[in-house]
Amino acid sequence: MTPALPGSDPATRVSSPAFVPRSICLLRLSALGDVTHVLPLIRTLRAAWPDVALTWVIGKGEHRLLEGLPGVDFVVYDKKTGIAGMRALRRELKARLGAAGRFDVLLQMQVAARANLLSAFIPARKRVGFDAARSKDLHGLFVNTRIPDRPGIHVLDALGSFCEPLGLRQDRVEWHDMPVPAEAFEWARAQWPDDGRPVLMISPCSSHVRRNWYPDRYAALADHAASAGWRIVLCGGRSDLERETADAILAAMRHDALDLVGKDTLKQLPALLSRAQLLVTPDSGPMHIANAMGTKVLGLHAASNPERSGPYSDRRFCVDRYDDAARKFLGKPAADLKWGTKIEFDDVMALVTVDDAIEAFERRRADLERD
Repeated sequence: MTPALPGSDPATRVSSPAFVPRSICLLRLSALGDVTHVLPLIRTLRAAWPDVALTWVIGKGEHRLLEGLPGVDFVVYDKKTGIAGMRALRRELKARLGAAGRFDVLLQMQVAARANLLSAFIPARKRVGFDAARSKDLHGLFVNTRIPDRPGIHVLDALGSFCEPLGLRQDRVEWHDMPVPAEAFEWARAQWPDDGRPVLMISPCSSHVRRNWYPDRYAALADHAASAGWRIVLCGGRSDLERETADAILAAMRHDALDLVGKDTLKQLPALLSRAQLLVTPDSGPMHIANAMGTKVLGLHAASNPERSGPYSDRRFCVDRYDDAARKFLGKPAADLKWGTKIEFDDVMALVTVDDAIEAFERRRADLERD
């Protein structure tokens, strides 16, 4: 998937070619969706400087998704190890850096307190962080250069702008390097026959419980799609919440569904998502992984703004009740909120109705029929 940004030349522009870093460290520990958003930035850096040494400090689960990414050395940090783990990470980095002693550049792409503290253990000359408006938890104390203050943009574009203080601009968004092994695609192909039936895949849970929709509503949407001849596939992780949610969806459905919840690995998940004609999910990691794999997404949004954190490439099939949520729970329209405000209240997702989701599904169905 290679959409060029509106009004831009698809080639990477180098505005300051005199600066050629030898080594760059990226710090983004989590989450699955956000690390997926970093992949176009990696391509931008590689396009400008093919020989630059890239090191990525990343979380354990996120590393399982991206392990094998070409041209990147990963250093895994387990948040459970605390300060001792940070010290161990510094020792590992110094051993890797050798005589150089420090990175030319650190891209500090996470503002949480733990990530800010961890960044202090990473030796680097130029330390690029978020603009002041996006900063929190003393982020500004750990950086000496900031990205442009550009409100109202998608999370992916904000992460992509980390190359701008280096004299580059991310003018093309590509995920071609998503490291999915052949055996993962083979596993995905074995889960159901390729008989021409379109697939509605349901990944029902986000890591933020208040973003999650309701099992009976998923079931109603799934039954509608099944009545139209679609195959229904459920996917998700191994948590108790995901298992309980899937069981409740299956119990409420009149039609059959293929239950793959808890049965795939993070390497198999992108391959699985790539087999769907439409994924329905709240604001979640699978939303962004599916988008990176070229799968259309029916995103369910009330707690978060799809213009900021929805599927990057195509939001035509999303349900957007964010403004309704702002008016109901915060007493003002979404346009008056600070960009990025989450509206994670109990029952906020009740604003997303079954009819909303069916209408979005029918938009995708019509889109497929036109093709």
